Amino acid sequence: MQPGLYYFCHMTFDEKLYHLVDEALKEDIGDGDHSTLSSIAPDARGRAVLKIKQEGILAGMEVAEKIFRYKEPGIDFTPFKKDGEEMKSGEKAFEVEALVHTILQCERLVLNCMQRMSGIATLTKQYTDKLKGYKTKLLDTRKTTPNFRLLEKEAVKIGGGVNHRFGLYDMIMLKDNHIDYCGSIEKAIDKAAQYVQEKKPGLKIEVETRSIDDIRRVIAMGKGKVFRIMLDNFKPEQIKEAAALIGEDFETEASGGITLENIEEYAKAGVDFVSVGALIHQARSLDLSLKAVMI
Repeated sequence: MQPGLYYFCHMTFDEKLYHLVDEALKEDIGDGDHSTLSSIAPDARGRAVLKIKQEGILAGMEVAEKIFRYKEPGIDFTPFKKDGEEMKSGEKAFEVEALVHTILQCERLVLNCMQRMSGIATLTKQYTDKLKGYKTKLLDTRKTTPNFRLLEKEAVKIGGGVNHRFGLYDMIMLKDNHIDYCGSIEKAIDKAAQYVQEKKPGLKIEVETRSIDDIRRVIAMGKGKVFRIMLDNFKPEQIKEAAALIGEDFETEASGGITLENIEEYAKAGVDFVSVGALIHQARSLDLSLKAVMI
């Protein structure tokens, strides 16, 4: 692994966030925020309030404060609501007092993050509400916006979901293409288990299955090697059969074709996890605005 990639994998959440913020501000400001530079004195201070314009689940409050403090550590940040709370149009989320240059240069980044995160958290909450009373937990996927995965997955957690692997580096998932390229489920599992033993002790292995026969093959040789079996594009009635066959020897995850309308049927079938890419790639950003408050 390249040194830079190794370092990123082991960064804390805040370190990854500040990397994201730094790159986003460079993208937006470029060689200068000329609108602000041309009209606002560099030492002018101001106050702004985050106004909520749409109902949903609020997400990104802690991120917003960290963005402002990254630019100006001595800001005054007053939260009126918390991440994960229901929000209604007309409410205020927070107030910030800082240099006007800080407020105006961070405004769009804060709004972009919070609007996107709130949309994801809101949709995730709709899914998790359907799972109340069942053992089944909701997982996200890697179907994320490039370079924004950190905050999209954080929004899933705020909405009540559970993060699946963050990237290709923190779990082995043997999907259909891996299995087909390798030659068989058996070969793929054997090679992956050997790799873990030699290169990455403790790394977990999940295997995607496409049929009941695939499941039997994983069960036959996967004990002690595989921790979870993915049931790809199985119908709820097939999930029930698969769960009974697998028992308690492996965790089970259903994936593919799961919607708000049918997710409860999968939970009734007894699967441990359901993974839904739509949590992120079909979420709609919610409407928020940051407005100046005259002092």
